Amino acid sequence: MALSKLERRQRIKYRIRKTTKGSEGSPRLTVFRSNAGIYAQIIDDKAGKTLMAFGSNDKSMVGQKVTKIEQAKLVGKGIGAKAVAAGITSIVFDRNGFLYHGRIKSLADGAREAGLNF
Repeated sequence: MALSKLERRQRIKYRIRKTTKGSEGSPRLTVFRSNAGIYAQIIDDKAGKTLMAFGSNDKSMVGQKVTKIEQAKLVGKGIGAKAVAAGITSIVFDRNGFLYHGRIKSLADGAREAGLNF
């Protein structure tokens, strides 16, 4: 029996998470993409804490008339700026089971432009 889209993404996500671990020195940047928006979190897996989050529903993003790809780039720049201000420059990127193209790639490029290394 064929897997549903959600089950398939869940399997890919678990496969990625086996090898991708965030630490205090290099936390994990995880991305969630929905039809309406895109959200990013920086997580320290050893402590089990979310260090910071930024999304398309943030106050600075609401009301902007941009495409979804441009929106993702702005979210990447926003999370990157918050991370650099907090002293985080090196991260591990977790695409969360999504393919690395389109909005996910745009978010990663925006985070790199803001000064994050991964």
